[in-house]
Amino acid sequence: MDIRKRIQQLTDDIARHDHLYYNLDAPQVDDATYDALRRELNTLETEYPEEIQPNSPRYRVGISPVSEFQKVQHNAPMLSLDNVFSDQELDEFLKRTYRFLNDDTWIDFVAEPKIDGLSASLLY
Repeated sequence: MDIRKRIQQLTDDIARHDHLYYNLDAPQVDDATYDALRRELNTLETEYPEEIQPNSPRYRVGISPVSEFQKVQHNAPMLSLDNVFSDQELDEFLKRTYRFLNDDTWIDFVAEPKIDGLSASLLY
């Protein structure tokens, strides 16, 4: 397999799927397929950093907003977490969290199914 060509293909495919999903509201693949493309790209770019493309979706934050929406300044930044697909990945996430906090205090978590296409920041 030509790594450079595969990375370019994944970069192009992800950009196309992002455009279809976010700009045209016409996705052509399900979330699992899209996530698999992103995971493969992440793995290849980690293993071959010299092949990272300047337009890599890993280094792009968000997409261009649809013109119908107005800009809003949030009181706190809205951040995103990585996806977790297995017990092992959840365990690794918890280890990183506790290591980051440098504390062994128990933390309660709530997990819910992912709902795509909507982000909300509410202040009561």
